Amino acid sequence: MFDPERAEKRFGCGLAPGIAGPASAAEIMERLRAPDEAAAAFPIPTFSQVLPRLRGLQLARQARRTTATDTARAETLESYRALRKALRLDATRWGGHVLLRRALTRDGLRERLTAFWADHFTARGDGQLWGLVQLPYVEEAVRPHVTGRFGDMLRAVMTQPLMLSYLDQHRSAGANSPIGQARGRGLNENLAREMLELHTLGADGPYTQADVTELAKLLTGLTFHMERGFEFRPNLAEPGAETVLGISYGGETARLADIYAALDALAAHPATAAHVARKLAVHFISDRPDAALVDALSGVFQSTDGDLAALTEALLTHPAAWQPEARNVKRPVDFIGSALRALDLVPRHIPLTAPRKMDALFTAPMTLMGQPPGQPPGPDGFAEDDLDWITPQRLAARISWAMTAPFQIRRALPRPEEFARAALGIDIPAPVRSAALGAETRAEGIGLILASPAFQRV
Repeated sequence: MFDPERAEKRFGCGLAPGIAGPASAAEIMERLRAPDEAAAAFPIPTFSQVLPRLRGLQLARQARRTTATDTARAETLESYRALRKALRLDATRWGGHVLLRRALTRDGLRERLTAFWADHFTARGDGQLWGLVQLPYVEEAVRPHVTGRFGDMLRAVMTQPLMLSYLDQHRSAGANSPIGQARGRGLNENLAREMLELHTLGADGPYTQADVTELAKLLTGLTFHMERGFEFRPNLAEPGAETVLGISYGGETARLADIYAALDALAAHPATAAHVARKLAVHFISDRPDAALVDALSGVFQSTDGDLAALTEALLTHPAAWQPEARNVKRPVDFIGSALRALDLVPRHIPLTAPRKMDALFTAPMTLMGQPPGQPPGPDGFAEDDLDWITPQRLAARISWAMTAPFQIRRALPRPEEFARAALGIDIPAPVRSAALGAETRAEGIGLILASPAFQRV
């Protein structure tokens, strides 16, 4: 049965004293289908908008290595450092905007879905430059599609330079392609393997190693250019047709359309529907979700051709989604985001232009909690199992943040009894209420509430 407070905790970013929660599942969907107000208020550029800056940094670094004099070398080094510093400052601000979106939005499900799908399609940048652009990747390839078709999101992420770089697709070439033969380059199966195992069919899906190899051959030609972004280069593509899951794609002439046809078939496969349905139920409801819920979601995915708005609505309207018991532990970003929301922040409370403060207040603590922003441990993203988030060290990091960070973020803290209602709603456990009221300071009382088991679960 729908419950407004449970809706904000389980499917949104948490309770907020100044923001009215939804009155129904239909209202949640109405907000989700409306224009993206949070993105407009706290913008993050798309990857395409950031790419010229990465190209500028690449050129500056090359110039630094090729200058002939010490003076010229010093000038190019200074230019490179200035560009890199500016990008780091902007990346800090983008991270702050993610938190502000969570703290102030009326459309919390959009933030949760964006994070879920970004994790499903994990792409991570390495190094001093690419390590700063994960959020622009999400902004371009994931966020616009959370209410669209799964197949469209799949195409978008598979043609993103960050994904192609992360899984080494830009280094892959057909052994019999013109470039493969001329330069001795060969096949890289990373993208094909992760696409089948993680992004579509699932680890137990109906595919073989032969399907991985054939898909990897089909994907040759997907690459990018630092000035032009995504490119399909036929001279990298393995000649001839490839057979994936029994379907033949391509022919004598390499075409991007044949790759898109394979992606569309994978997106529409029943195994993809089952894989996505289970992941969604695990993420939002329980590590061991109700089988009827998973089956219902899978059915909606198949009957609507992967319509993600319909899939989300099916989740929100299924009785199993509203069981009173909170069975999932908040991930660190959900924990901090919901704490900021309960603290009733305004934008000036987040030190967007102070990277060291941002690191001390958010990045370093989230790393200790097990979720370094933009740096998932592998292509399978962050863990879903609750036990991964409540190890002694990670729980200690949560408690430490709860006891110290709120006062650093907002010196005028609310009274603990008021904050308990704002953070936990009407169901405040008696021990939490008693501990908060008995605290010697407001900071201690708020810390006890945020550190309580009741606040850790959704």
